[in-house]
Amino acid sequence: MTVTSPFSSGGRQAQGLPRLPTPPTGWPIGSYATYQEAQRAVDYLADNQFAVEDVTIVGVDLMLVERVLGRLSWGRVLMTGAISGAWFGLFVGFLLAMFASGAEVTYQPILVGLVSGMLFGLVFAAISYASSRGRRDFASASQLVAGRYDVLCQPRNAEQGRDLLAKLAMRPSGSSS
Repeated sequence: MTVTSPFSSGGRQAQGLPRLPTPPTGWPIGSYATYQEAQRAVDYLADNQFAVEDVTIVGVDLMLVERVLGRLSWGRVLMTGAISGAWFGLFVGFLLAMFASGAEVTYQPILVGLVSGMLFGLVFAAISYASSRGRRDFASASQLVAGRYDVLCQPRNAEQGRDLLAKLAMRPSGSSS
């Protein structure tokens, strides 16, 4: 069984999937408030030998939700820039140390990479933050969410899928498949 995220195709083109964005087809057999509930419904169908190849989960009423994580200050911006630059510099330093000529192990390329990375990270973070001129003094994370998630099924199996999901709805939500 291949596990994929709701936004990927698992790294390869699946059988029967369109290459271009295409509106979904099928009849609604269930509607759920959360993606987790819709996923549980499709998992239940799969556990009951249903042809899940005919099923599509569709997020309806899409919203872009931006969650504010905190206030930005010069100290926080510079610290974050230095840390991210240090990681990149450490990586470059290790690569240089691995391919350095000579039999003995030297830590000089690692140290140079670390310090250089921190300096570049500081400079780029400072330039980026200064160029915003206080218009965005907060950090945030964005997420695409739906108001509801509909489970669609091709007409040939929609009635059977609707019947199975009705049985699932009759069970307590805490019980497993």
